[in-house]
Amino acid sequence: MESNFFKHKTAVVETDEIGEGTKIWHFAHVREMVKIGKNCNIGKSCYIDESVEISDNVKIQNFVSVYKGVDIEENVFIGPSVTFTNDLNPRSFIWNEEKITRTTIKKGVSIGANSTIVCGIKIGEYALIGAGSVVTKNVPPFGLVYGNPAKLKGCVCYCGEKLSDIKEKRNNKIIYICKKCGKEVEILSPDP
Repeated sequence: MESNFFKHKTAVVETDEIGEGTKIWHFAHVREMVKIGKNCNIGKSCYIDESVEISDNVKIQNFVSVYKGVDIEENVFIGPSVTFTNDLNPRSFIWNEEKITRTTIKKGVSIGANSTIVCGIKIGEYALIGAGSVVTKNVPPFGLVYGNPAKLKGCVCYCGEKLSDIKEKRNNKIIYICKKCGKEVEILSPDP
C-alpha cells in the first residue's frame, strides 16, 4: 500500500492515521494511536506521544516533544525545542493515565522556540507565545505572552503583528486595526 505522506527512512511511525501531504523528517518518533492531519510538517527528532491529535497545516519544528493529553488544532506553528508537559505532579514511581492533564492549542497559535507549555491550559486562537517562555496559565485569543512565567504583554493580529491601533471600544470589546495587513481584530476587553 502506497502512503500519501512522506516519512524519512530514519523516522519511526507507529500509526496509519496521517493526512495527505504531511512530512515526517529525520529521527522523528510518532507513537501509536496518533492522528496527524493533512499538510503537516513534523521536524527532525520530534517525539509525538501516543493518542496525540494534530490537525491540518501544523508545523512542528525540530526537537519538539508533544506528550499524551495535548490537542493541537489547525494552522499552528510550534518552534524548535518546544516542550509540552502532561503531569502537574510528576513522580517516576507514581504514574498512570489518570495523572494526564489535558492541554489545548487552538487554531492559528504560534509558539516560539524553547518554550515550555505546562499542562492543563488552553492557548486561545491566534495567540503568540514568545521564544523561551514558560506558559503556566491560559492565554486569551490573540494574546501576546512571553517571559518566565509568561505574562500577557498585548495582542496580535491574525498575521502575527502586535496590535496597537484601536479603532473603537464597544460593550466589552476592543476593535483593533492591524498596521501591517489592515485587518480588524475584535478582542474581549480585559477590563470587566
